[in-house]
This record gives sequence, C-alpha cells and structure tokens, in this order.
Amino acid sequence: MKNLKGKKQKLTEEEEISRIRIPKEGEILGIVELMLGSDKLRVQCNDGKERLVRIPGKMRKRVWIRVGDLILIQPWKVMSDRRADVIWRYTKTQAGWLERKGYLKNISLS
Repeated sequence: MKNLKGKKQKLTEEEEISRIRIPKEGEILGIVELMLGSDKLRVQCNDGKERLVRIPGKMRKRVWIRVGDLILIQPWKVMSDRRADVIWRYTKTQAGWLERKGYLKNISLS
C-alpha cells in the first residue's frame, strides 16, 4: 500500500458544498478581475465597489487565486471602500451553489 501522507483527497460534490464558508457581517463576496502582482488583486465586489485586495501571508503559498475566481474579502477598517484582505477562495462548485442560493446579487460568474 502506498503512503498517501501529504496528498489531498478529492471531495465529493456533497462534501464540498457542506464545507462552504457563508459570508458573515463585515465580509463581502467578490470576483477577481485582475492580478496586479506582489500578492495584490483588483476585485469587483458584491456591494458594487472595486477594491484593491491583498493576499495575506498565511494564504500566499497555500491557495492559488486566478482571474474569475469568487473570493470572500474583509474590508480594512481605515479605507474600507478601497482596500481589503482575502479570507477565502471558493471552488467552482461552491460558487455555483452560492449563486443559486442568491448570495451573489450584483455580480455574475462568467
């Protein structure tokens, strides 16, 4: 038997949907529009604003974010309408579920 230590196991669609992180108060959904380099992104947010978003150090090498991905962000307290941090990246299955349940009001997945 092979040693599977360190390998990720594939989740079924039901398991993936059961692990969805629902936005809490102060958190906003957004779609990545542009990768700017040095761990920064331009994101179109659910509240209609466009923000410059930073990928925190704990996520940089563990989570790969691409243009078109649905992410959950936490706006900064100081410049809340222009800057934010990434909290979570949703898979395509999870993003589809959130869209069907009505969490994505002002943005559309394409």
